[in-house]
Amino acid sequence: MTDRSSTGCGSAHCACSGQMQIVPASINGIALHEPGEALDAETLRERAYAELLRQRAVFRGLLPGAHVLVAPELNAAERHVLEAMTDEEVTCPEPTDDECRRYYDANKPHFIVGQALHVRHILFAVTPGVNVHALTQRAEAALLELARKDVPPGRFEQLAAELSNCPSSAEGGSLGWVSPEDCAPELANELFFQTDSRWGMGVHPRLVHTRFGLHIIEVLGRKKGNLPAYEDVAESIRQRLQHQSRATALRQYMRLLVGQAKVEGIELDGADSPLVQ
Repeated sequence: MTDRSSTGCGSAHCACSGQMQIVPASINGIALHEPGEALDAETLRERAYAELLRQRAVFRGLLPGAHVLVAPELNAAERHVLEAMTDEEVTCPEPTDDECRRYYDANKPHFIVGQALHVRHILFAVTPGVNVHALTQRAEAALLELARKDVPPGRFEQLAAELSNCPSSAEGGSLGWVSPEDCAPELANELFFQTDSRWGMGVHPRLVHTRFGLHIIEVLGRKKGNLPAYEDVAESIRQRLQHQSRATALRQYMRLLVGQAKVEGIELDGADSPLVQ
């Protein structure tokens, strides 16, 4: 966020008393925006990181120095220089075959092709101002009722119609057949990728928490799918691990640039040691 400070002539009777002026954030004394220009936090961070890279490129002689007070907007050629510099300076080792195989063995459920569940649910949506504690109690009470052995037929559909905040409530909560790709990541993780995800048919024994709220889930059918051999997915695993390694190295690189710079008016995560993880 940009800093704000009060300005005025000092007289309590003056109209300028108490006015707020936006003080530009800066990197090594170079402002990230014009005085009085208000930026959202994400845009300001993007400018800060771009300016850090520009100054690094100037230091290395890859871009000409410029006597500027405000960070200049980069053109396509300058951005290409920064990308090439970053590719050169941010290095990460290629994942070995042993690392790829270990990843495959530890994440086999993620590679299964054709797996799907026939499910229905009751959604207790978490919306602004909702009493989450009371909502959770209602959800847990409904789950407890549906988990009983003597629950009458049709009770799930009835509760879905009464309680669910999902349009599927009109269909008794039915979502039909869903694959991991059809679900929110949190739901996919719970239904397909946990060690106890294959609990079988029936009502899931616990509430499932997602970005949408709390879910009671019932499995009506299952397609197990097939696990490809390691050799068939080895290249995609290698690319995934390489991407993860580069992302980690790039975060470390930017933290080092932040740690070596004088950063004012904005909070950036920085470190002054090249050993930071």
